[in-house]
Amino acid sequence: MEITSKKAYHVPSWWNGTQFKDGPGGTMTVKVEKAGKISLSVTGGWEGETKFIVAKAKVKVDVNVTGEVGITVGHQYSRDVARGKYGHLQYGSWGYKVDWARYETSPDRCGKRKVRSGKATLPTTETGWRYWETNS
Repeated sequence: MEITSKKAYHVPSWWNGTQFKDGPGGTMTVKVEKAGKISLSVTGGWEGETKFIVAKAKVKVDVNVTGEVGITVGHQYSRDVARGKYGHLQYGSWGYKVDWARYETSPDRCGKRKVRSGKATLPTTETGWRYWETNS
């Protein structure tokens, strides 16, 4: 497969609260935050018997260790909106719109023949805001 064209593109997220419109004029400041927890739990045990001269005893030991860390990451963006205009902000992933094609070598090996082609939108791991203005 071969990429025949590639253009930067903002792939919008459709989460509730990640698209904003404000104005006319002024300043827009928006923020998106993600929170999560990382936890680890280790459980272990040991069981055995011991014999004494007088009696037999059973010994059992259990260990449970738990740790947890809270993490919050965020991304804030601020932009001045032109006088009389409305500012729009959309959060999402920066990616690419691509055209692709798959080729086959021709029987005489002097060229190649297109077997299939199409378009795709490919997000990346980079996220951020896209800004634009309108009259209303």
